[in-house]
Amino acid sequence: MTLLNALTVDVEDYFQVSAFARHVDPGGWDNYPLRVEHNTARVLDLFDSFGVKGTFFVLGWVARRCPALVRRIGERGHEIACHGYGHQLIYDLDAQAFREDVRSAKALLEDTAGCRVRGYRAPSYSITARSLWALDVLIEEGFEFDSSVFPVYHDIYGIPGAPRFPHLIRRPAGVIREFPLTTYPLRLAGREYRLPVAGGGYLRLFPASFLARCIGSINGREGEPAVLYFHPWEFDPDQPRIRAGARSRFRHYLNLKHTEGKLRRLLGALEFGTMSEAMAARYGEDALPAAPCGAYP
Repeated sequence: MTLLNALTVDVEDYFQVSAFARHVDPGGWDNYPLRVEHNTARVLDLFDSFGVKGTFFVLGWVARRCPALVRRIGERGHEIACHGYGHQLIYDLDAQAFREDVRSAKALLEDTAGCRVRGYRAPSYSITARSLWALDVLIEEGFEFDSSVFPVYHDIYGIPGAPRFPHLIRRPAGVIREFPLTTYPLRLAGREYRLPVAGGGYLRLFPASFLARCIGSINGREGEPAVLYFHPWEFDPDQPRIRAGARSRFRHYLNLKHTEGKLRRLLGALEFGTMSEAMAARYGEDALPAAPCGAYP
C-alpha cells in the first residue's frame, strides 16, 4: 500500500481572498483583471511534469467566468471539488444562505465538468466551533467529504481540539468524512503545540526542506497522510497589489516568488495524489475512524 498525501488547490483569484474582504467589494470583482485562468494553467502544467494528480476546490464564481478552465482541470485527470460560490466566511452566513451558496456552486461545477462533485472546502477554513451546523448542510446537499477543519488556534479559523488526521464526523443529518489540514506536533516546555504545515502561507513562510521533514515524519512515524494546499495566485508575484492593512499584505504577499520553487521540491520529495486517493490508500473506502466523543465542541 502506497501512502499518498493529498495535493489540493483552492481555485480563487487574488482579489477574492478573505485577507482583502474589507477592501474589495464582491460586487466589483468584475472590475479586477482576471489572472486565475493563466495561473491555474501553470499549476496544471507543473503537476503534469511530475505526473501527479490533485484535488481542485473551485470557487463557483470562477467556474461561472471560466468554464473552460473547469473542464480542463477534469480533462487532465484531476478531482474537482467545491469551494463555495462567493468566498464568504461560513460563520457570517445563516444556514439558508450557506445552502444556497453551496448548492449553486455544486450544480454549476457538475454541469460544467460533467462529473460528480463529492468534496467541499470552506473559504478560509471557516467551519469552526460556531459553524458546525454547516456540516449538516453539506451532508444534506450530497457532499461525501470535507476539508475545512484546521485543528489550530487562529484569528479567522480553527478547531484546536479536532483530530489531526482523516476521520468520520457524525451529525444529526448523517455522516461525512473529514480530511483536516495538517499540523505537526511540537513539545515545548512540557506542553504540546500544533504547528501548521499544510501549505498556503505556511508553505511560503517555512523552508521546503522543513516542511518535507515534517510531512515525511507524519507519514513515517505516525503512518498518516498529510494534505498540502495552495492557491493559483501564490504562483503570481506580479499580480496587482491591493491596498490593505499591514497584516493582510504580509499574509498575502509574503514570499510569492518562492512558491513554485518550494512546491517543486515538495513534489520531488513526497508522494501525492488526490484527496479521495489519499484517503482510500490509507483507510479504504469506508474505514475511516470516527471522531472521538467530545472532539467537536
